[in-house]
Amino acid sequence: MKSSTTLILASSSPRRRELLQTIGLPFTVMASDVDESTEPGLRPHEIVEQLAYRKAKAVADQVEEGIVLGSDTIVVLGERILGKPADEQDAFRMLSALQGKEHVVYSGVALIDAKTGRFELAHSSTQVRIRPLTESEIHGYIRTREPMDKAGSYAIQGIGATLVEGIAGDYFTVVGLPLCLTADMLSRFGITLY
Repeated sequence: MKSSTTLILASSSPRRRELLQTIGLPFTVMASDVDESTEPGLRPHEIVEQLAYRKAKAVADQVEEGIVLGSDTIVVLGERILGKPADEQDAFRMLSALQGKEHVVYSGVALIDAKTGRFELAHSSTQVRIRPLTESEIHGYIRTREPMDKAGSYAIQGIGATLVEGIAGDYFTVVGLPLCLTADMLSRFGITLY
C-alpha cells in the first residue's frame, strides 16, 4: 500500500480477512453489528450494496479517519434469497433446493472515507451450479458444520467446493469479497496494491 491511509474492514468474517491478507493489504478490523433486514421489493444487487454500506457506515461513524470497507453476500435461487441458515433443518432445505440447479451469488462492496464522508458502492454477481446431491450427501455435508454460517449453506472455498459443478464469473464474489472490484474501488480512494 503506497499511501498511509488506514484501511478498516467492517466485518468479522474470517473469509474476508483472509482475502485481504492474501493480496497483502494492511488493515484493521472493526466488526459492525447492524440490522440486516431490508425493505421488500429491492433487487438483489440493491440489497447487498445497501447492507455493505450500512456495515461500513456503522464503523465509519465510530472513527475519525480511514477508509472503511463493508461487504455483504447473498445467494439467489430464482426469486428466493437464501441467507445464512437458522439451523440444520434450514441448511438441509437450502441445499436441497440448490442441488442440481444454477443460482446467482451477489456480493456488494462499500467504501467510505470516514473523514470526508465520501463513499462508493458497487457489486459483483457470479453464477454457480451445484451438482445433483443425495439426501445422505447433504446430511453428511451439514454434519461438517461448514454450512452453518454461510449464505446459501455452502462454502465454495471449503469442503463445499466438492458440491460446485461450475461457476461463471468471479470466484471471489462467491467467497464474499470480489477482489478485482474491491482493488479497483480502493485505488480511487488512494489505496493501491503495487
